[in-house]
Amino acid sequence: MENGFTKTILVTGGAGFIGSHVVRRFATRYPQYRIVCLDALTYAGNLENLRDIEALPNYAFSHTDLLDMQALQQVFATYGITDVIHLAAESHVDRSILSPLDFVYTNVIGTVNLLEAAKKAWQGSTDGRRFYHISTDEVYGALGDTGFFTETTPYDPHSPYSASKASSDHFVRAYGDTYGLPVVISNCSNNYGPYQFPEKLIPLFINNVVNGKPLPVYGDGLYTRDWLYVLDHASAIDVVFHKAPLHSTYNIGGFNEWRNIDLITLLCRLMDEKLGRAEGESKKLITYVKDRPGHDRRYAIDATKIKQDFGWTPAVTFEQGLAATIDWYLANQEWMNHITAGTYRQYYETQYANR
Repeated sequence: MENGFTKTILVTGGAGFIGSHVVRRFATRYPQYRIVCLDALTYAGNLENLRDIEALPNYAFSHTDLLDMQALQQVFATYGITDVIHLAAESHVDRSILSPLDFVYTNVIGTVNLLEAAKKAWQGSTDGRRFYHISTDEVYGALGDTGFFTETTPYDPHSPYSASKASSDHFVRAYGDTYGLPVVISNCSNNYGPYQFPEKLIPLFINNVVNGKPLPVYGDGLYTRDWLYVLDHASAIDVVFHKAPLHSTYNIGGFNEWRNIDLITLLCRLMDEKLGRAEGESKKLITYVKDRPGHDRRYAIDATKIKQDFGWTPAVTFEQGLAATIDWYLANQEWMNHITAGTYRQYYETQYANR
């Protein structure tokens, strides 16, 4: 116990979409833990996501890049990090196609740097510690019309993004096997919900409908994904962090497959209702565009293991989660305006730069 805290957990990528929900959940539910949010504050990291908890006595923020090994080691030493929840990653497939090296640096080298920092800081004294690495279902490749990804599905990544995440998974397991680092991995399906950067499908389309812009649909629109509400993912991360055996892997999914065009049609209908528009008005914005390279046809996660081992299942249906997500974005237009204008980055300068 240090400074009255039973654990000091480093959450990387903590100012990002999923990371901010994890930081908020742990900081508010576990006052006995100190939560250190580490983020490089690149384009998707936004401290406005955590404005509501930044005054909590068990919360701290570190503006640190995973590629800066000296700074990373200093974070471990300064705060006495006992555990890691590693969420920091470049995650947008389209960006990975345009700039694959960025994904190699952040997702692969950044993860290895973090593993090295943990190994040196803990120096074989790993009792009660945990290095929890969050990954994606995209490492498994693509499915046909049937079947599901399980924890033993062979890796078959098809994009620079998924290849970089697959590599990071392998390094985490290698450090567990070679150095005895206390590692755990989970692979999740597509997340959605509040605070998601509007390059991803759901917030992008919500914003485009509000502003009457086209809704770009890749190919024939029949690509299928399993969707998971971000608060459900945060609850699953909580469970895996506290209960999963070391060196284990868990798939986290929503039991919730949707074809892209069906999801978009539902979103358009809900948007028409909430904006008081005539039914079908938003659907007219759908525009089919050229498919992206290496586009996987279908992902579907089998989350039976986490359900059987710990009783975890999603608490929110997709219809409930999508409606709540739309409500949040409509009620937080200032947040969206800051994101789209790039002014959200000024928050760090105002709040933290001179501390």
